[in-house]
Amino acid sequence: MAAPASAASVPSMATLVAYVRGGDVYVSKGSAETRLTTGGGWSRPQWAPNGKSIALLKGGQLWTMKADGSAKRRVTTRAAAGASWSPDGRFLAFASLSCSGGPGVYKISATAVNAVPEVVFPSYCRGEELPAEPAPRTAPTGSLSERLRADDAVAWSPDGTKVAFRGGDCESIYDACLTVGTIATGGEKTVAAYGGGSRQNSGFAVLPTWRRDGAKLAWTAYQKGETPADDQPVHVVEYDIATGATRTVGASQDRELAYVDSARAVATGTHRNGSWVMVVNLTTGARTPFHQGSQPSVQPKR
Repeated sequence: MAAPASAASVPSMATLVAYVRGGDVYVSKGSAETRLTTGGGWSRPQWAPNGKSIALLKGGQLWTMKADGSAKRRVTTRAAAGASWSPDGRFLAFASLSCSGGPGVYKISATAVNAVPEVVFPSYCRGEELPAEPAPRTAPTGSLSERLRADDAVAWSPDGTKVAFRGGDCESIYDACLTVGTIATGGEKTVAAYGGGSRQNSGFAVLPTWRRDGAKLAWTAYQKGETPADDQPVHVVEYDIATGATRTVGASQDRELAYVDSARAVATGTHRNGSWVMVVNLTTGARTPFHQGSQPSVQPKR
C-alpha cells in the first residue's frame, strides 16, 4: 500500500486513529500502523468512550471488538448502518428500518448477549412491534456522491441527550434532510435540508459527528443548486449548536470528519488520486496527509 513520502512528515497524534483501507481496519498514532482485521468487508469503525473497544460493521451488521482487534462479536443480526456509542459506553445507537418504512434509530446493549434493540426514533415507533429484520444492504457503488448519499450512520451527543441522524420527520417535507433528535421527548430538529418545500436544490447531509464538548456538529454534504453557481461538491459542514451558523471545513471532496479536539480533526480527503485520512487544522484549513484510507475515528483520551 502507498505511504507518505517521508515518515517524518506524518503528523503525530496523542491517541490512535482507526481507519479503513481495502475493507480492513487499521490504527495509527503516526508513521507506524497496526492492522486489526483481515478478510475485508469491515467498515465504519467507532471508538468506545473509554478507548478500549471499537464498534464496526461487517456485511451490513453491527460488531464490536477490543482495541487490539481481538474478541470480535456480532451485536445484532438486524441490518445496521454506522453506529455511535452512548457517552457511558453501555449502549450503541445505529440506524435500521423503522416502523415508518424509512430509516430509524435504535439502541442496543453493547455487552449483553442476545440483546434486543430498542427504538429511539421516530418516537411514535417506540411502542410498536419491531419491523421484520431487513436484509443487510450491499455496499453502494457509483460516484462518490452516490456512495455517500444513503449512508445512515448516526451520532450520539456527548451529553447523551440527543442523536443526529439522516432522515426523520423532515422527510415529509424535504427530499433529503438531517435531524437532531432529543431522546427524552422524541422531538426532532431539522439542521440540513435539500429539495421540497421552498428549496430549489438537491443533495444530502450524512455522517454526522459531534465535537467532544457538544458545541459543534459536523456532517458530510453535497448540493446541486438551482444554477451551476450554487453547486457544491462533496464537502464537510460544521454547525454551531447554539447559533445555527454553518461553515465549510477543509477542502472539496473532504468527508467523514472526526474531531480530534477543538483545533484539529481528521477527515477522508483526496490525495495522490486516492482516499487518504487527512489531519485538518480547523482554524486555518491546512490539511496534512496521515495514512491512505478512509472513515477515520479518533480514540478518546482516557
